[in-house]
Amino acid sequence: MTATRTPGVPAIDEGSLISTSPASGEEVGRFPVASPDHVTDAVARARDAAGWWAGLGFTGRSKRLLAFRSVLTNRLEELAELMHREGGKPTADALVEAIAAIDHVAWAAKHARKVLGRRKVGSSILLAEHSSYLEYLPFGVVGVIGPWNYPVLTPMGSIGYALAAGNAVVFKPSEYTPAVGQWVVDRFAEVVPEHPVLQIVHGMGDVGGALCRSGVDKIAFTGSTATGKKVMAAAAETLTPVLLECGGKDAMIVAADADLDAAADACVWGGLTNAGQTCVGIERVYVADAVYDEFLGRVVARAAKLTVGEEGTADIGPITMPSQIDIIRRHIEDALTRGGRAVLGGAEAVRPPFVSPTILVDVPEDAAAVQEETFGPTLTVARVKNAGEAVALANGTGYGLGGSIFSKSHGLELARGVRSGMTSVNSALTFAGMPSLPFGGVGGSGFGRIHGEDGLREFTRAKAIVKRRAPTLLALTTFDRTPKTMKQALKLVKLVHGRSK
Repeated sequence: MTATRTPGVPAIDEGSLISTSPASGEEVGRFPVASPDHVTDAVARARDAAGWWAGLGFTGRSKRLLAFRSVLTNRLEELAELMHREGGKPTADALVEAIAAIDHVAWAAKHARKVLGRRKVGSSILLAEHSSYLEYLPFGVVGVIGPWNYPVLTPMGSIGYALAAGNAVVFKPSEYTPAVGQWVVDRFAEVVPEHPVLQIVHGMGDVGGALCRSGVDKIAFTGSTATGKKVMAAAAETLTPVLLECGGKDAMIVAADADLDAAADACVWGGLTNAGQTCVGIERVYVADAVYDEFLGRVVARAAKLTVGEEGTADIGPITMPSQIDIIRRHIEDALTRGGRAVLGGAEAVRPPFVSPTILVDVPEDAAAVQEETFGPTLTVARVKNAGEAVALANGTGYGLGGSIFSKSHGLELARGVRSGMTSVNSALTFAGMPSLPFGGVGGSGFGRIHGEDGLREFTRAKAIVKRRAPTLLALTTFDRTPKTMKQALKLVKLVHGRSK
């Protein structure tokens, strides 16, 4: 039966979701498809579990999450092999992804109390008789809809932080990587067996839609911009808040004073790792005229050495979602038709389920390969007069997720000028692995943040408390106020706020 299926394309058979390798067609697993009632029931169980989980407090949750971290760490090789089998990801890439996810879980567990716990804040001089307190309380139940390209790191950026904040989670993994999602949820159940704090529901896009309408208190979604709009529309029916991490078309800027060896290395890895299937992957490169030829030569030389294949040791594996191959092919052919040149690869690089590294030059800025998310092992490299022009072109799409700057003297200045949620200076993609920094985009790349302090607060609601500590000296908020009181209040306000400095 499985031999007749298209490798890597998820299929439903007698109520089960069947996952297969995109390279070999090998069946990786079968999982029960959740009906709308199943999703609703999972959320109801999660709501009961959320009370128990929140009641453990920061210390209790941290202990469980750190135990979960240890289980993942001790079984890293097993997880990486499963990621390779199901998504085609090279084993080294899978290990790097899983290690980063573990680091994020540990950071969230260790920092939740400091970031979210109750603290005293300053009071107004006009309300000096009151003390002010601020804390962040969990929403309750968070629905997480994960992607296939990074099936561990990306959803864990929501799951780990939501759990650390005190929420229960219902997780809908991509239908292309259900086995990886199930494996992670099963490992969590080993350290938290008492209640269904983290549950999983399997199926196609309609299951994600059911989760949006299930009564969860927040939805965290990662995927395409088009699907993100559908998620937001579904959540709007019940005013359910959403966090959207959508597509990207990230640019690298190489200034005239860049370290060209380091820039070429980061460009090739940042653009071609995971077969280019990275939301924050480098897809466009803008290089100062003075170093363009030398930089391009180094990029082509590095990319030409990469190996492509099904083996876990290959540098570039198969395209995980077969339908994406048509998009990659269209972008390459459109670029060539419109005057672009392939200095490596080209149309012949597309050999399903694989695409070999392709470097395109002289591509018009309005071409699909420059304006649309390609999500494949391709790069467009453009010559610019200077870094200022590069920033303007980098900001020339509707996306705004990440990016990279290479400059020895102006990196931070240029990074601030790029319209994106994150930028790495003299490196690529490093912001994704930095637990202390928020991760997210602007514009077509979505809104909201995972990771860091902002990521913890994203899964909470701010709770403000004011407590009287002394009698009121200027009673303004009462009908018992007197003309004398109002005169004194006016005098005080003018004294405090009437001056321009």
